[in-house]
Amino acid sequence: MSRPERLFRLMNALRVLPKPVTATRLALETEVSERTLYRDIDSLRASGALIDGAPGLGYTLTEDPALPPQTFDRIEMEALVVGLSDVRQRGDAQLAQAAESALAKIAATMPERLQRQIVHATHMVYRYQAPTTVAPDMSRIRTACWDECALDICYQDAAGAITHRRVYPLAIVYIDRGAALLAWCCLRQEFRKFMMWRMETAEPTDESFRPNRVRLLREYISQMSKAYSEDAPRKA
Repeated sequence: MSRPERLFRLMNALRVLPKPVTATRLALETEVSERTLYRDIDSLRASGALIDGAPGLGYTLTEDPALPPQTFDRIEMEALVVGLSDVRQRGDAQLAQAAESALAKIAATMPERLQRQIVHATHMVYRYQAPTTVAPDMSRIRTACWDECALDICYQDAAGAITHRRVYPLAIVYIDRGAALLAWCCLRQEFRKFMMWRMETAEPTDESFRPNRVRLLREYISQMSKAYSEDAPRKA
């Protein structure tokens, strides 16, 4: 293992392992002696990494704006390309543009060798069926999710009936046909999954549900998991 690769592995171990990390554990992760490990810790500190700790006490990596950008290995680069490529195809125009911008920013911080791996990635995403048209303004729905405020929506159900509802938007999920909004429906007093392509309008309100969002989302996911586990034996 080359020294740069060893230092990258050490940096990753400091990021992901429970803190503080002992020198013995770090030496095992980087396949070196503890004496070499101490020298590598000093090298990372000299390059700008803030690492608290000492022999016998363990080490903790503190994030630092001066720290060089994280380097990805080849399979991690492929995963990024696949994930962001899928977002470009499945997301609305704003989300697709954000995915393209994010990949460009990641590539700009990489060494030339890794930039070539992004351009010539061996994994690609292509969907033969275009996603169903999404809601009129996905940015409003995203903002309502982020701000944890209620939405007033005009919605057409599967039978063609149109209703006006106030909902608490919890999350946006991507399914086979497109996107759906997981929400608490104030009209039905139940959790509902609203297909974006059936949503005619979505207007933000001043009503906040911030104290309840985490609890509601946890309950919704729990209900979906329970329904799936109960239905699975019948499908089998």
